[in-house]
Parts: sequence; structure tokens; C-alpha cells
Amino acid sequence: MTLSAKDVLLWVAVPYAALAICVVGLFWRYRYDKFGWTTRSSQIYENRLLRLGSPLFHYGIIFVFLGHVIGLLIPESWTDAVGISESMYHAASFSLGAVAGVATVAGLLILIYRRRTVGPVFSATTRNDKMMYVLLGLTLALGLGATLYGNLTGHAHNYREDIAPWFRSIFYFQPKPELMVSAPLGFRLHALCACALFAFWPFSRLVHVFSAPVGYLTRPYIVYRSRDESLGTQRPPRGWERVQ
Repeated sequence: MTLSAKDVLLWVAVPYAALAICVVGLFWRYRYDKFGWTTRSSQIYENRLLRLGSPLFHYGIIFVFLGHVIGLLIPESWTDAVGISESMYHAASFSLGAVAGVATVAGLLILIYRRRTVGPVFSATTRNDKMMYVLLGLTLALGLGATLYGNLTGHAHNYREDIAPWFRSIFYFQPKPELMVSAPLGFRLHALCACALFAFWPFSRLVHVFSAPVGYLTRPYIVYRSRDESLGTQRPPRGWERVQ
């Protein structure tokens, strides 16, 4: 297949540029903006809609992510080798993926509605947040739409034959852009939006995905002591006497 300059740009240059910006941007953000490495929680302003939308979105996106990991990183030959046929894999991935995708999109819509209709939350919304919601929502909508459209019309696309090998070839540093040229338009747009989202990731509140309270596992206990000398009759251990 003869590849045009546009094909090489879209399916080689763009993914590598997005990956480089994401990695370097995360390092820079952690190195020089640790105090900005936060979700900027707005729970103090409104809690009712947040309690509904946040679990739907976060639990849904976790399963969406796991589905992408399995679908893109595990070759079709591996599942065939363990006795999982393509029809079995497709039925399981579509049923679970559709539920996770719908939950994620529903949760995101609730969070966007909350952010737009609750005054204090809307006032705390930055242009960066708005761009994040646009990229995130567009990526999710295109992915879910391409999947549902193919299955509902009876022309489900087996992305493990072209999109998944292309994705792995990027990390092998042996890109195969010809695989994406023949993929359906919906999946191609989904991939490009995902590249834009990952390039934007380090500069948004989405960096909190890479945060984990690991320090809590090894931090010392917090000791609470009363200032009232009349409370408690036990003599304090050596080194813990009250300061006069």
C-alpha cells in the first residue's frame, strides 16, 4: 500500500508527538508544579450531584481503561491459544464495554451539568477545565459511538486486526500506519482525539490519575495530646513530658 504524507503524519508523527509531550509534560509538571498537582476538588460547593456523577464516571472509566489494555495489548493469537474464540471475546468485550462506556458518559454528563448549573462550581471552572471536558467527552463519545454503531448495524469491526497491532507497533518503534488507513472513520477519529487528550493530560487536572497515597503506608502515627493537664492520670513516658 502506498502511504501519503498525511497518513505518515497522522499515524506516525502525531502519536509520537503526543507520547513525547505527555511524558515530558508529566515530568515537568511534577518537577516544577507539585502544588498544582491536584484535582482542585469542588465538593465543598455541592455534594448531591457529585455523589452520583463521580462514582459513575470513575468506576466506569476504570473498566474502560482495563478493556482498552486487554483489547490493545493482548494479541488475538494469545486469546485463541487459550481457547477463547473471537465470537466469545467480542460478546464479552461488547457487553462489558458498553455498560462501562455508558456509565462513564452518563457520569461525565452529570459532572458537566453540575459544573455548569451550580454557581460556585462554575465560577471555579477554568478554561483549562473546559478544554479538558471537551477532549475527554469527545474521545469517549467517538469510541462509544463507533463501537455501538458497528454492533447495532451488524457490521462490528474487529479492531484487534488493525488498530491494536498499529498501537503496539508504536511502542515497538516499528510503526505500521498502513493498518490505520483502512480502519473505520469512527475509530480513526477516536484514536486522534485520544492522542490530543494524552498530549493535553500533563497540563490539566487529569494528572491526579498518577497520584497515589503511598506515603500513608509508611508515615508515622499522629499523636494527639490534650492541653488540659487535669485530663488523664497516667504518667507520660520519658520524652513525652509536657512542655511548661
